[in-house]
Amino acid sequence: MANENVVDAFGHISVRHPDHPDRYLIARAVPPELVCKEDILEIALNGEVLCGDLRKPYLERFIHGAIYEARADVQSVVHSHSRSVIPYSVTSEKLSPIVHSCAPIGAHVPVWDAQTTFGDSNLLISSVEMGRDFAKVLDQNNAALMRGHGCTVAGRSIRGAVYTAVYLEVNAELQMQASRFGSITFLSEGEIRIISERLANAKPNEGYDRAWEYWCRRAGIAYHPSATE
Repeated sequence: MANENVVDAFGHISVRHPDHPDRYLIARAVPPELVCKEDILEIALNGEVLCGDLRKPYLERFIHGAIYEARADVQSVVHSHSRSVIPYSVTSEKLSPIVHSCAPIGAHVPVWDAQTTFGDSNLLISSVEMGRDFAKVLDQNNAALMRGHGCTVAGRSIRGAVYTAVYLEVNAELQMQASRFGSITFLSEGEIRIISERLANAKPNEGYDRAWEYWCRRAGIAYHPSATE
C-alpha cells in the first residue's frame, strides 16, 4: 500500500486472528512501509495489547476493534490518509464508483465527522467509544471517510481490503478529474454488485489475486499464491 501511495508515514492494516475472532493482528506503531513480521501484535477488540507485549501500539487501533466487533463478516481493516480521498471528506461531493475496477468501494461511502458526537477533538479515533461511533457510520458499507482525516476500508480478506483501499484512492483521483467536464455517469448499484461479486469469486490468477501479484512485484516483495490457487 505504501508503494501504491495509499499510506505514507501513517496508516495501518489489520487482520482478524484466524483462531481467536475476539482479537486481531496489527503492527506496533511504526510507519507502514517499515513493518516486518516481528512487529506484529495481538490486540483484543477493546484495544488491549495481549500476550504481555509492552511495545507501543497504534493510537487508532480502536478503529479496527470496533469494526470487528460490529461486523462478523469483516476479516481485514485498512486505515489510511489517502490524499485524493480527503477532499470528499470535507465537501458535499459524494465519492462513488465511476469505473468498473473501483466497484468494490461500494455504492455508498459515508462520511464520519468526529465533531457530531465528540465536539472539538484532534480528529483521531483514540477510544473505544469513538471507534464504535465510527463503526455505526460505516455500517454495512465497504468504506467510510473521516472528515478532515482519512478513510477506512473493511474487507472479507486481506487482499480484498487492500484492493478496495487502493481503488478508493484511484476512484477519488479519477472522479476529481472527471468533474472538470461536467455531469458524471456513475456505476449503477446493479453494476457495482455484479462486478464486486466477480472480483471476490474470481478464478485463480484473476480478481484480487491478480492485482495482489502485480502490487507485490512492483513493491519488490515475494508473491505467495492464495490457498485457492
